[in-house]
Amino acid sequence: MRSIKFLAIFLTVFFYSVLVHSGNAGQRRIIQADYNKTYGTLNTMFKNCVGAGRANEGLRADWQQQLAYVKQICGFRYIRMHGLLSDDMGVYREDKNGNPEYNFQYIDVLYDFLHSIGMKPFVELGFMPSALASGPQTIFWWRGNVTPPKDYNKWADLIKHLVQHFTERYGTDEVKTWYFEVWNEPNLSGFWTGNQADYFKLYTSTANAIKSINKDYRVGGPATAGAAWVPEMIRFCVDNSVSLDFISTHTYGVKQGFLDEYGHAGTVLSKDPMSVNGDVVNSKKQIETSDLPGLELHYTEWSSSYTPSDPIHDSYHEAAYILQKIKQVDGAANSMSYWTFTDIFEEAGPRFTSFHGGFGLLNLQGINKPAFYAYKFMNQLGNMELQNNDSCSWICKDQKGNIQILFWNFTNTHPGDSVNNQIYYAEDLPSKGIGKVKLILTSIPKGKYKIEAYKVGYRSNDPYTTYLDLCKPSQLTRQQIAVIKKKNDGSPLYIEKFQVDQSQTFVKEFNLRENDVYFVNLIKQ
Repeated sequence: MRSIKFLAIFLTVFFYSVLVHSGNAGQRRIIQADYNKTYGTLNTMFKNCVGAGRANEGLRADWQQQLAYVKQICGFRYIRMHGLLSDDMGVYREDKNGNPEYNFQYIDVLYDFLHSIGMKPFVELGFMPSALASGPQTIFWWRGNVTPPKDYNKWADLIKHLVQHFTERYGTDEVKTWYFEVWNEPNLSGFWTGNQADYFKLYTSTANAIKSINKDYRVGGPATAGAAWVPEMIRFCVDNSVSLDFISTHTYGVKQGFLDEYGHAGTVLSKDPMSVNGDVVNSKKQIETSDLPGLELHYTEWSSSYTPSDPIHDSYHEAAYILQKIKQVDGAANSMSYWTFTDIFEEAGPRFTSFHGGFGLLNLQGINKPAFYAYKFMNQLGNMELQNNDSCSWICKDQKGNIQILFWNFTNTHPGDSVNNQIYYAEDLPSKGIGKVKLILTSIPKGKYKIEAYKVGYRSNDPYTTYLDLCKPSQLTRQQIAVIKKKNDGSPLYIEKFQVDQSQTFVKEFNLRENDVYFVNLIKQ
C-alpha cells in the first residue's frame, strides 16, 4: 500500500512539473477538501529534530537566543550537533601517569540550556578527545579529531562516566527519552580514519557502555553520509548480538560529492524528483526487510546541499524545496533533522559575510530566511489532516475549529550541469507566473472567521534578494539589518473577515508563481 502511495505522489509531482515547464501560465490548480473528511492525525516528524554545527557554539549567547526563538516558532523537540567530546568542550584529559580525568561542566551548561527551553539532545558521540586519539588527523577549522581511540577500554569508560553523569543530573526517565548516536559519517575518510570494521568496533564498545548504565537507553547509528551502510549495520548487530535501537543516516539534494565545507568544489541541485525522499524510502525498505523490521529511522542530517557555502540555502527556492521533500517522504522516517537552525556555524571558520550560503534557517544576525518560514508554517498546521488529493499541500484543522492550508509550487529552475549552485542561486532570480490556485473548502461549520494569508516567494519574505538590492555589503549595519528584517518579517499578505452561512463553503483564488509558498489560516471567531 505504501509503495502504491509513493508511486501516486511521484506521478502527480512529475506531471505537475511537466505542466509548469510547458509555460501555460493560465492553468488553474484546484485544492479541495471537506471539513468532515479527515485523513488522520498529522505526522509531525518534520519537527522532531533540527541540527546545529558543534556543541561549543551552543555556549554562545547569540546561538542560544536564536535557538530559543526557533524552538518557540517552529516547535523543534530535539537538537543534534557535532563535537560534544572534542577538546573545546574540555571533556577528557589524562594525568602524567595516563589516568583519565573527566570534566562535564561545559556540557552541563549546554544541556541545562536545552532543557530550560523545552528541548532534548539527540546526542552525537564524537569526536575523539586528543588525549584519547590514536592519531593527529582532524577535520574543520575547530579541529575535531577523527581517529579511533587509542584504547577502547578508556573510550568505554568515558562513555560510561558521561551517561552516568547524565542519569544523575537529569534522571533516568528523562535520559530514556534521549537518543545516543555513535559518531558522524564514518563512511567518509574526512570524518573517520578507520574502516567499516573499525566503526563497528567503536559502535559495539559504545553501545555496550551505554547499556551497562541502563538497558533502556537508546543507541544507534551508523550516521552515514548518502544513506550508506544501513543493511550492513543491521546485519552486524544481529550477527554479533549488539544492541541497536534505531538507524540514523543522512541525505542531501545535490547530485555529487558528500563533503565540501568551503564550497570550492561546486554543487548542482539534482533534477531527480526522487532526490532525498528516494533515499528515505529506500532506507525504510531496507529496515522493513531486515531481521529488525521495527527499528526507528532518523535522518539526522538533510537539506538541499551539504556545503555551508551554497546560496540555495539563502534563496526563496529553499522554502518550497523543504516542503516538497517533507511531503514526499510521507512519514517514512521518524525524524528528518534539517541541517541546521542557524548560520552560527564554523566548520570553515568564522564567516565573513552576512549571507554566504550557510545552512541555517536564520542568518548570523538572526534574520529569518525563507527556509525558516517553511518550518514555521508546518508548525502552525492543526493536529488533524483533511483528505486532499493535491500532492503539494496540507489542509488541516485543530480542536478549536480553525483551518490551515499550506500549499506551494516547487519548480527546479536550475539550468543543470552547465553552472554550479554557487553561481546560479547567488543571482537575482525573478520567478515566472504559472497560473492560479483555487481553494475550495466545503462543510465548514457556520460562524465568523478571520482569514490570514501569508506568502514566501520572490521578494516575499525573501531577505537574500533584499540583501542583493543593498549591493551585498559584507558587513551589515544595524540600519541595514533593520531594513531587511522589516521588509521580510512574515507579516500577513492580507487579513479578511469571512462568514460561513448556509452554503458552508469557502472559495479563494491565488496567483501562483514558481516556488511560491502560501499559508492560509481560517481562525474561528
